Amino acid sequence: MTAPLDVLVGRIETLALDAVVNPANSALVPGGGADGAIRLAAGPELGNLLTQAGALAEGAALVTPGFRLPARWVIHTVAPRWRPGVGERERIALLGQCYRSCVEAAAELGLRRIGFPALGAGAYGWPMDKACDIAVASTREALSRFRDIEQIVFCCFSEGDATIYRARLAR
Repeated sequence: MTAPLDVLVGRIETLALDAVVNPANSALVPGGGADGAIRLAAGPELGNLLTQAGALAEGAALVTPGFRLPARWVIHTVAPRWRPGVGERERIALLGQCYRSCVEAAAELGLRRIGFPALGAGAYGWPMDKACDIAVASTREALSRFRDIEQIVFCCFSEGDATIYRARLAR
């Protein structure tokens, strides 16, 4: 079965899926944007658990309970920062690895429905069109290996971002 790739305008912390992806920082300390919203909605238990976890490498994935979130699980990943012309190939590969690692972690737990924000496209500075291209290609690649995943939701903060995702998915 090929998982449907859906686009939704909304807030990642409100999605009632098996897991949502948190765009964490490598120190796993509280951040802003989607990370801050996920932590706030999940409650202090998530922050306490992440404090104990220590650090997370770029491109890796760490799964925790969702605590008070509608999603049962949170998959944390760290995107590389965008720096045009500086290690661009490696940064592109690492951002793609974020998506592949999250899909693999979900599949290992038997999860079927996952929500992704636009990893790297906020404070880490990735241009939305480039981040979207990497998200779609990497997720499709991962899904070819993990066929039990039933749904991937790209949760966009704005209709403008969603338009970019919809155009990429239509290709």
